[in-house]
Amino acid sequence: MSPMLKSLGIDRLNREDRILLVEELWDSIAAENGTFTLSPEQDAELDRRLAEDDSDPGVSWDEVVRAARAKAKR
Repeated sequence: MSPMLKSLGIDRLNREDRILLVEELWDSIAAENGTFTLSPEQDAELDRRLAEDDSDPGVSWDEVVRAARAKAKR
């Protein structure tokens, strides 16, 4: 366990209270959503991933269902 967890007393919290703390921390970070900027590298990587996703439509739901049914019949 990290020294910060011990110095803040987080190590003494039970599991449920630690989960609640994590949720509160995450909510506080999400509330600041618009206050950060991406580096040019991060922005380029997101653009690359979006373009890759757009170029590959993936598998349709009908294909997934057909494959699952075919596999279940074996």
